[in-house]
This record gives sequence, structure tokens and C-alpha cells, in this order.
Amino acid sequence: MSSISAPEIRKEFIKSKVGLVGIGILSCLIILSAVSAITIPIDTFKQWNNPGSWISYPKTSVPVWINYFVSEKIPEHLILDNPVTITKDDTISLTSNQFGMQYYYDDFPSDFIYEFNVEYSGSHLLQISVIRPDQSEILLLSKTLPYSDTTVMHNERIFSTDNNIKKNIQIYFSEMELYNKNMSSEDMIFANIDGKVLKGDYLFLVNIYGANEKVSVIDSKLIVGGKAYGMMGTDELRRDLIVGLLWGTPLALFIGIAVAVGSVISGLIYGVYSGFKGKKTDEVMMRFNDVIYALPALPFLIILAVTISNSIFLLVGFLMIFGWVGIAKVSRSMALQIKTRQYVEASQMMGQKNSKIVFKHMIPQLLPYAFASIAISVPAAITTEAGLSFLGLGDPTFPTWGQILHDANTYGAAARGLWWWIAPPGIMIAITGLAFVFIGNALDAIVNPKLKK
Repeated sequence: MSSISAPEIRKEFIKSKVGLVGIGILSCLIILSAVSAITIPIDTFKQWNNPGSWISYPKTSVPVWINYFVSEKIPEHLILDNPVTITKDDTISLTSNQFGMQYYYDDFPSDFIYEFNVEYSGSHLLQISVIRPDQSEILLLSKTLPYSDTTVMHNERIFSTDNNIKKNIQIYFSEMELYNKNMSSEDMIFANIDGKVLKGDYLFLVNIYGANEKVSVIDSKLIVGGKAYGMMGTDELRRDLIVGLLWGTPLALFIGIAVAVGSVISGLIYGVYSGFKGKKTDEVMMRFNDVIYALPALPFLIILAVTISNSIFLLVGFLMIFGWVGIAKVSRSMALQIKTRQYVEASQMMGQKNSKIVFKHMIPQLLPYAFASIAISVPAAITTEAGLSFLGLGDPTFPTWGQILHDANTYGAAARGLWWWIAPPGIMIAITGLAFVFIGNALDAIVNPKLKK
């Protein structure tokens, strides 16, 4: 192998269209990782496997962009958490939260939920009503909050299936002679005279009345259930899949690059030292290399993950253990050629230490090969982690792409036709692997004389 300088490698790499495509894809993945780290709160990452954090989201909803490709618009799942607040201080105090929404879908919402957290003392009356596009107003609920002599915090979740809400809706539509026994009470809120969806602007009013006592609304949220949510939909556990896909990008790059760099550096040093020393040292080191090479990696990784730990950091270490042997064999054969050169022999005659000869004169000659090997080794590390996670042996605390596919398989996503739960992580694994394969092949064609010709 002839020595190639960094400027020469750069010049040849720029001529490679495949290499440039790989760099472009990798740049996009790095930007996506940076955007994920900046825009998504770290708490969301930590709460990935906490069901309570996703209770406000729908189950197995399709991505919202599906509505651009269907004739009948699928109702979106709406989480309204920024109401317009109006307060009035009088003999009877009033705190009003107003939730405005546009509803232009071709199907009824599945339900609606009102969540609130208030601080108050004394007695207060809570009323929930809705003003429909036809300007009719329906009183949905009227109830008193629990009385308290002292200031207390009250947290409650009110569902559309509440019996009091059902009764009020039935009474209203019975008086209007529009009551339809075949429709649920929630659907009737969004229905017109013909029983079809009444499209337009809706205004939900949440009024809290108090006698000489103020109430402080800490949190107020209205959730209108739908069948579409987010850029990538949700899974069976209500988790927003775009969060998992975005966080999976830096995790995949970390796993792939860490394993590839660790394996290549270890194999490079091991192989060069073995080739340089030669004789019995080389024989012993290569026989140990053959033993590790002969071990079946996947069964051992499964055993290690089950018996020791399935931590993602230990998994990276396990992958390094089985990833350096091939690099060591190739670097040894190259070292056998390099050590016969005059400058290496001159260094030995001058009495330089073996370690200095290896690290200063021999390893630098193999750096172009090392860079190509790192790029080619990354996809194998990513797919191995994804495979172990798919088998349920990955780290469940991290939302890796393999872990997402494992959850999809557990809940039968393929049989149920939940393609948005399966296809995106698989595509991301393929794209990431393809980027490094393009880069690795371009570098290999430059540093390998046979391929270069």
C-alpha cells in the first residue's frame, strides 16, 4: 500500500459522486441530531417509557399529512393548552378559559377531555359550555368544586363520557327536537340537523364562579380526540413517534461511530504491533485473533445482554470486542510490508523504541485505510444494535430505532396495518447505513490501489 497524503485523498474524494452523496446524507443526519437535542426537551427523552407522560395523546393515530392524500379528512387529535383567560372581580368572581378551534373534518371526534389544576379556597362553581358554528350554545356541565376552608390544590380530569354531560346534551337536543338515539352524546355536539358533521368554528367556555373568593387556574387543557396526530403518528402506548425517530438519530450515530472508531483503533494497533514484532509474538497474537474471530458474535451478544446487562453503553463495548479482529488481520498484513522499508529499518538501527516506531512511522501510513474501515464499519454496528433491540435485548430506556421496531412487533403493528410505526425507523436505519457505505466505498476506492485502478 502506497502512502497517500490528506490533500490527495480530499481531492480524489471530491471527484466521487457517491462519496459526496454520502457526505450530504450524513450532514443531514448530524443537523437532525442537533435539532433534536435543541428543540426536544430532555424530559421527553427520559419519559419515553412512562405511560403517564403520554396520557393526553391518542392511540395508534395516523400522521396528520395523510389528510393531503385522502378525500375524506380524518379528524386530528387536538391538544388545546393555551386558552384565552378572562377574569372579573365582583361580588361573584369569574375566571373564564376560552378554547377556540376550527373543525373542518369529515368525521366526528372520538371524545373530548378537559384537564385542569386550580388553587382556591371556599366554594366554587364550574361550568363548561360550547358555542357551535350555528351560534347555538350548549351547557355541558355544571358542578361545584369540593369545598375547603383553606387554600387547596385541586386537579381533575373531566371526560365527555361523564353522565352529567350526557344528560345535559340529551336534554338540550330533546328540547330542540333533534335528539338522535343512534348517535353518541359526544357526536351530537358536532352534528348538524341532518346528523352529519357540523363544520366551522367552535368555542368551548370553562367558567369558574366564586363568592368573594378568587380562584387561580394553574393549568387548563382541552383535548379533542381524533385519529390523526403529529408528523409520524403515535403507537399503542400513545407515544409521539416523531420524538423517538428524532432521538434515535443521535443515538444511532453514537452507537455506530463509537463502535467503529473503537474497533478500528484497537484492531489497527493490535495488527500493526503483531506484524512489526513477528516471530513468536506474531504467532501467539494471531492465534488469539483467530479464536475471537471464530466465536459466533450474535449468540455471545445475546448471552452477554441477558446475563450481564442490556445497557446501551455495555452493548457498545460488547460490539467493540467482536469488531476489531478483521481489522487486525488486514493491518497486520500491511504492517509486514511497511516494516521492510528503509526508514523503519533505520529507526531500529538508531535504537528507537518499538512503540515509537509503531505509532510514529507505521500507523500513520495506515490512517487512510483506517478512515475507510471506520466508515464501512458503522452500518454493521447500527444494524447489530437494531437487531438485538428488535429481539428485546436492547436498552429499553433509550428510544432507538431498533427499540421502536421491537415495540411495533410486540403489539402486532404489521398485522394491524400500522405502517407508520414500522416503515420510518426501518427507512432511517437504511438511510444511515447507506450514508456510511457510500463514504466508505469512496474512501476504499482511493486508498486501495487495486480498486483505484
